[in-house]
Amino acid sequence: MSAARRLLSLALVPLLLGAGACDEEPAPAEAGAIALPSGGSAMFLDLVTNAAGVGGETARFRFIDKGLTAGEDRSADMQALCDGYALERIRDLNPAPQQIVITLADRPVPFGETDHEAVQFFEAYRIESDACIWEMF
Repeated sequence: MSAARRLLSLALVPLLLGAGACDEEPAPAEAGAIALPSGGSAMFLDLVTNAAGVGGETARFRFIDKGLTAGEDRSADMQALCDGYALERIRDLNPAPQQIVITLADRPVPFGETDHEAVQFFEAYRIESDACIWEMF
């Protein structure tokens, strides 16, 4: 190998490493990402508590998963978000919610508005013995 090629190769190594071309490890999860049973991740968007549901006081936890696609079954992910995220955060709410609604969307949509381009899933859970019990809408 010529000296010029060797220098060029040595100069490219840091660039390739910096770009992740030689990495075998997966990229680190985005800060604040919540791992889901499906293998994806969600980001917490917001909590809406000022709109009562059919079961009385309701805590609506809204999450974004940019990889969400229409028609897929994400019920295990939504159950995990209720059990592992929402339940821990309702303990200090007053009045205490009777129901938790989990929203999983592929993009932020203002609460109460419609976006025909967005993929959104909703599940409702009653709170019983520190557990989220799925309820059919």
